[in-house]
Amino acid sequence: MNQPANRILIVEDELKLAKLEADYLQHAGFQTHCLHEGLAVIPWLKENTADLVLLDLMIPGKDGLEICRDIRSFSQIPIIIVTARIEEIDRLLGLEMGADDYICKPFSPREMVARVKAILRRQQLVTEPHTTESTPILKLNPQRFSVQYNTREIELTAVEFQLLHVLHQQPGRIFSREQLMDRIYPDQRIVSDRTIDSHIRKLRKKLAALLPEREIIHSVYGAGYRYDPQEIEPHAE
Repeated sequence: MNQPANRILIVEDELKLAKLEADYLQHAGFQTHCLHEGLAVIPWLKENTADLVLLDLMIPGKDGLEICRDIRSFSQIPIIIVTARIEEIDRLLGLEMGADDYICKPFSPREMVARVKAILRRQQLVTEPHTTESTPILKLNPQRFSVQYNTREIELTAVEFQLLHVLHQQPGRIFSREQLMDRIYPDQRIVSDRTIDSHIRKLRKKLAALLPEREIIHSVYGAGYRYDPQEIEPHAE
């Protein structure tokens, strides 16, 4: 029996762009619903179901950041921010509004569809795990500051382990450098962005020895880092 198509809520005041987004998503097999005014978003979500929100940051009636925050007060539905201003991204992530990804205008509709599919795949991995004892998974050991895949295990420094643990807890979420610093250094010590980049670089090098030719920590230009479990393919080594 076929499962019902995922429904995408498109929040976009540019009518032509909203129709273009809806057309491409419907062609890809999604259901869509469009809203063109910010004040309508929360009431609609509380009365209807959606699997992902494509949210324009500059929607009239209510600021996109505020909408994002309000959604997170009652739902963990994936949110992809659409913005024409790349400088907004750091503020969005810094305020921890809870967006899962972002797309900058102008964008390719095909890229938008690919982002939507990727977010929903990651969401399914988190909410509907299908791992069995024979399926290899990444295991973190906080007592040993180590990470294991199949029968192989590597040790990390305390900071490297904390970084991996933060990213691993929320697959697909983009963490800004500031957010990572806040979690790794709760004593609020002064640490530069380059320090986080250095730790990530060393962590990636160690993970490469554990998972050759697979990159599970991705850099997101202008935003930060995210953990992608899809890169861990379930096959015996």
